[in-house]
Parts: sequence; C-alpha cells; structure tokens
Amino acid sequence: MPICVPDELPAVNFLRNENIFVMTSTRANIQDIRPLKVLLLNLMPKKIETENQFIRLLSNSPLQVDIQLLRIDSRQCKNTPEEHLDTFYCDFDSIKDQNFDGLIVTGAPLGLVEFKDVTYWHEVEKIVIWAKSHVTSTLFVCWAVQAALNILYNLPKYTRTSKLSGVYSHSTLDPLTLLTRGFDETFFAPHSRFADFPESVIRDHTDLDILASSEEAGAYLFASKDRRLVFVTGHPEYDADTLAAEYWRDQGAGLEPMLPVNYFPNNDPENKPVAAWRSHGHLLFSNWLNYYVYQITPYDLTFMNPSLD
Repeated sequence: MPICVPDELPAVNFLRNENIFVMTSTRANIQDIRPLKVLLLNLMPKKIETENQFIRLLSNSPLQVDIQLLRIDSRQCKNTPEEHLDTFYCDFDSIKDQNFDGLIVTGAPLGLVEFKDVTYWHEVEKIVIWAKSHVTSTLFVCWAVQAALNILYNLPKYTRTSKLSGVYSHSTLDPLTLLTRGFDETFFAPHSRFADFPESVIRDHTDLDILASSEEAGAYLFASKDRRLVFVTGHPEYDADTLAAEYWRDQGAGLEPMLPVNYFPNNDPENKPVAAWRSHGHLLFSNWLNYYVYQITPYDLTFMNPSLD
C-alpha cells in the first residue's frame, strides 16, 4: 500500500520520480481503509528535505500510512518558505485532542545547546509527555533521543569532545527482536552528532533494551519492552549526499571539520559518496510500522488500548 500525503506536498513528485508509490489525500479518501495515522514532528531546519527523507522510509510498507506534519511553533524558518509551513503543517494545539498510531520526532542541530537554552524546550517537553497517552508508539531520532531521555528518564546531556560524523558499522544484539527482524548481523548507519549515548548509561539508568550498537558510535537502537518508545541515535533517513552537504557547509563556515568516517570513497571529499545504509533504514521503519505500531494500535483511535496508557 502507498504512503498518503497532501496532494500538493513537494514530496509527491520527488518520490514518484524514485518510483515510490505515493497516494494523494484526494485518492485515499475514496478507499475504505483505515490508514495508520503517523505524526511527524519536524525539528530540522531544511524541512522539505527532511520530509522527503522520512516519507521515503515510511513508504516501504504494505500498510497505508497517513502522514500529518507538525511544527514545533509558529516561528519563521529561514530554510523553508512560510507558505509551505502554513499549507502543510499543523500546530500542536490543533491536534492535541487527537490520538495517533505513531509519532516520529526528528533530530535538530542542537548538540552543543543546553536543554534549558533551547528556545522551544518546553514545547518539546509538552509533546513528549502528551505522546504517552495519545500515541501508540513514538520513534525519536538523534537529538530527539537525547531530549526524550532527559524528559522521560531524567538523564543528563552527554556530549562528545568531538563531533561524531560518518558511516559506522553496527551489530544487532538479539536476532529475535522484532524491530531488527531481517537485519544482517552487522550493518551500516550514518551519524552526525555531538550527543553521546554510552551503552552503560542506557543499561544502568533506564529500563530500555539495547537492540543494536557500535563500538565507535555507542548505543544505536534501543526500545521499551512495551514497544511504545523507540530510540535511533543515528540518521538512517539521510540521503547519500547529506553528510557531504554538512561537511562542505562547515568548511565554508571556516570550522575545519574532520572528514566523515568511512564515507567519501578513498577519503577524498571530491568523490561522490555512496549510501551503504538504505536497506537497513527501510527495514527499520517497516518493522516499526508493522510490529510497533500496526500490531498493537487499536482500530478505533478514540479508544486507546488501556495497556498503552
């Protein structure tokens, strides 16, 4: 089944050019199917690029998924036209009385900013707490993982001395875990963060199960036993050239960034990088939609399963 998005969303034509089956809202409304309602809280500056990346991953499923884009507040965004935000995004007040099958909270370029100094920190707190009673399963990505661990588990902010940037090898820790079903024993995933996620901290101070990790990057994938919470510390949604764009951006700003690890062929930034993580990224999101959302969400969202409260 296809991903369902508003008719005029730029992702429609962008993903159709990749031979991805995208269904517009107009067509979806004539089908007698209850699609999964997934909310995407987009905290990244380049919102359209991020929409395309996540919608691509959510499309790799036999389930029909209805995407609702959510903005954190009404501030102007210098990297996204205001008309786009006004047309395709909702604010929290307009959906806070609804229930959703899934919620994805993206990363944000806030690795060196203390939580108390994040301008929209209270809004993030409110949405994370709200999701506990209004969303079947929530998936946090990169900085959102750090934020959620602080809000839900009172963990402090752990920051690396240097930025972790590159494509790293990871290992699955339990071959029978539903979220990593079909994964190779080792797989690649990109990272771009100052945040640190030591395995010992996750094991000693939370009740979460670590499902995949990396010697260099630390804990990569962990989740709650009831499947309500999923944490992904890397960026499986990234395009092949996203790390390159970040590298050249930082070079242009005079920051002298290190080359992303295991990324540019022959470690030459003039060479075109190749994505080595796409299959794992698609499988991760497909497993989340199936086993962590579809299999446990109620058919009628007005009656949330009591076990999920």
